[in-house]
Amino acid sequence: QSERQLQDLVKQQDNKITQLIDHSAEVKRLEADVSQLKRLLQHAETEAKTLWQELRLQEPKVDTTPIQERILLRQQVKLRTYY
Repeated sequence: QSERQLQDLVKQQDNKITQLIDHSAEVKRLEADVSQLKRLLQHAETEAKTLWQELRLQEPKVDTTPIQERILLRQQVKLRTYY
């Protein structure tokens, strides 16, 4: 009977170890996703700043608020379509 209990304990420990390994892999995948999203965000911010500067140079007296809002919306859509 005690041998059976030991086998059950070993099986439970194996299951816990397997779960920990699975969780560790999931955390690494999520960290990679966060890293890629940060790079995408930096790229989008750089692109938006460049476009913004170009617009200001071309038409300094034009109200660019609607254009800026469209740029931000497009960036959000790009990031959402990533997932």
